[in-house]
Amino acid sequence: MRIALVAASPEIVGGQSVQAQALAVGLREAGHEVAFVPVDPQFPRGLAWVRRWPYARSLLNQALYLPSLSRLRRADVVHIFSASYWSFLLAVAPAILAARGSGKRTVLHYHSGEAADHLARWGVLVHPCLRRVQEIVVPSEYLRAVFAYHGYRARVVRNVVDPARFRYRERASLSPRLVSSRNLEPHYRVENTLEAFALLRVRYPEATLTLAGDGSERARLLRLAAALGTDGIRFVGRVAPVAMSGLYDEADIFVNSSIVDNQPVSVLEAFAAGLPVVSTATGDIAALVRDGETGLVVPAGDPSAMAKAVTALLQHPELALGIARAARERVEAYSWPRVRDQWAAVYAGAPA
Repeated sequence: MRIALVAASPEIVGGQSVQAQALAVGLREAGHEVAFVPVDPQFPRGLAWVRRWPYARSLLNQALYLPSLSRLRRADVVHIFSASYWSFLLAVAPAILAARGSGKRTVLHYHSGEAADHLARWGVLVHPCLRRVQEIVVPSEYLRAVFAYHGYRARVVRNVVDPARFRYRERASLSPRLVSSRNLEPHYRVENTLEAFALLRVRYPEATLTLAGDGSERARLLRLAAALGTDGIRFVGRVAPVAMSGLYDEADIFVNSSIVDNQPVSVLEAFAAGLPVVSTATGDIAALVRDGETGLVVPAGDPSAMAKAVTALLQHPELALGIARAARERVEAYSWPRVRDQWAAVYAGAPA
């Protein structure tokens, strides 16, 4: 089968680009012909400077992206990764129209934890596109319920994580070495992680926090880190997917403070690496991180609770080891062999 994947390239840091690459690898191994159509095509060398200017960047991106959609005509199935808001309008909607205009089976793969707000407030722009696709696929029951509320049937196929890419290490004793691999955007509330770390340092002055990722909040978060007067915070910026295993291996506890989310790949990767997880329970995270079983859950917007949960793991390493083992077992359900047949059914149009 010839499958066209329309998604962000690895140049865009985030779970969708990671998922797109993982799916491309799995599909090719299964014998399919895969064409990757990036929503962020590479700019000509002489025009790379345009990326510094948002409006000019968007105009040039569209000028390169829209003609590239002609490649969809050669596919049997068009698989479109989708986020919300302007990304949907500029990247997803044109791909849907191009695929359907060419008579192709069109699969919308929607990932954003902002789906409820997006479908409610941008409905006039979104719903006509949703009605044109043959299949809507989401990675979680949480998102399936959101789409059902708006009258759409969605099929759940979990995100893909290859556990073999990560070195699973049992941490019989923990050090206060924390890691967060969420992008520096408002809905991930990395400032709460920083404040929790500052509280933790009062008891554990040797503690460290590594922040992997980039985004619009970087400058503000750097200022906050400086204002907290806390040493041990390291902003490492964008980390290539192939280097994530090493990043997790250096840490002992994974922390996440997001208030809008779905099924974060970063949490699944932490599971695969044997890191005990402390997280809010936003979106589908509540199904992943079961309090006291596969992680510790803290209320959103409560740095004190996060600091206390991390302290509990440090004081009770047997608890940390138990939840890390359970989480590692759980992540096997997200491996490619477990979802391969589900994607085959999606592409063939078989009933869910």
